[in-house]
Amino acid sequence: MNNAGQKILIVDDEPDILELIEYNLKKEGYQVFTATNGQEGITVAKKVHPDLIILDIMMPKMDGIEACRLMRAIPEFKNTFMVFLTARSEEYSEIAGFNVGADDYIAKPIKPRALVSRINAILRRNTGTEEVSENKLEIGDLVIDREAYLVFQSGNKVVLAKKEFELLYLLASKPGKVYTRESILKNIWEDSVVVTNRTIDVHIRKLREKLGETYVSTVKGVGYKFELS
Repeated sequence: MNNAGQKILIVDDEPDILELIEYNLKKEGYQVFTATNGQEGITVAKKVHPDLIILDIMMPKMDGIEACRLMRAIPEFKNTFMVFLTARSEEYSEIAGFNVGADDYIAKPIKPRALVSRINAILRRNTGTEEVSENKLEIGDLVIDREAYLVFQSGNKVVLAKKEFELLYLLASKPGKVYTRESILKNIWEDSVVVTNRTIDVHIRKLREKLGETYVSTVKGVGYKFELS
């Protein structure tokens, strides 16, 4: 995969983690920059304008949550991908991260192959490699045609209800991006009807029944995302 020119900033106060992530991302061809706390991370980000920033949550001087919140308020970082490193026990921190504008999170301990795969998938959102046209998505064995409201899996037509289709298209339009329940409600149901979280859960369950369990995953306490195989 040709990643030359794409810049990644890693912000973490643990030298071993910085070195591990930097080594594996450089092997993939990325330009990698590092910082050891949130304040330094913001300074470096302003200099190098990274395509993606990896932030640890717990750091001295300024933690990752605050650094993400401050950078999201700066216009030049409005669309920069931001990914948190979290321990499996830090569910509250994951939720706080998404609330300040994180795009995804990666659980510790770091598994290099999984890390690289996740970063590649996130950055592909900018390339349009999954899009066939403005209204048609082709991802893995799925073809999702927004104009015709049709879905094909491995060439076979899958019948979806209107809201099931709209929910699938929303999630698949940005693979790997976590959509909160509030965001799903706003995008799919708007303010036209009274919809509960249970309604979203039922639609997700129906999508999994029709497409299999691999495409839509749950981010506990936050929402849902479309997984790239």
